Amino acid sequence: MKPEFGVTQDYSHSRIRCRSSSVNLNPIHEAQRTASPTRERIVVLGIGNTQWGDAGFGVRAVERLKADWQCAANVEAVVGGTQGRALLPLVESAGRLIVFNIADFGVAPGTLRLCVNDTALDHLHTRGVGVHQMDFADALACARLKGRAPRHLVLIGVQPLELDAYGADLDPVVRAKLDPAVEAACRQLRRWRAAPRRREAPMRGMRTAA
Repeated sequence: MKPEFGVTQDYSHSRIRCRSSSVNLNPIHEAQRTASPTRERIVVLGIGNTQWGDAGFGVRAVERLKADWQCAANVEAVVGGTQGRALLPLVESAGRLIVFNIADFGVAPGTLRLCVNDTALDHLHTRGVGVHQMDFADALACARLKGRAPRHLVLIGVQPLELDAYGADLDPVVRAKLDPAVEAACRQLRRWRAAPRRREAPMRGMRTAA
């Protein structure tokens, strides 16, 4: 199943970059703003390795989402970690998929971007940002070959600073983008008519330090 379009949003400014042009639009492609309500299964997935510095961003982001927000009944927030190809059944079960992860955008560390469909696939297939990412990209490719890929794919990615420091936590410039990343995911869920509800108090043991 071929994705419909590709869009990249840089959260350092308001311009959206499309494959063939650059246009100023409100947070995402117009086609998604007019999407009809859906009750199909939505998965929000955080992938990465928390043992290697900024490579743990995706996991920490989905942990924060789960701690601070109650997802709608048709939305599942999942810590995928480094499971890679083992996530294939989960990918195939989703009609819409949001992925938190690091990505090499070739920009300043800590830059947060939202990429859709083709553009998201391009960045998930980029080498040099962790074995876990290539394994997950393989799972996506397999789902597409089987005709079971999500109809909508969104990557919420951050440019990492440090990937080679074993045992290190997120760099402060990357950690600062956890809340903006979660907010971006919540906005996307609202566009899909699957708005989450903020918890009165964060779930204990789930929220990482700011």
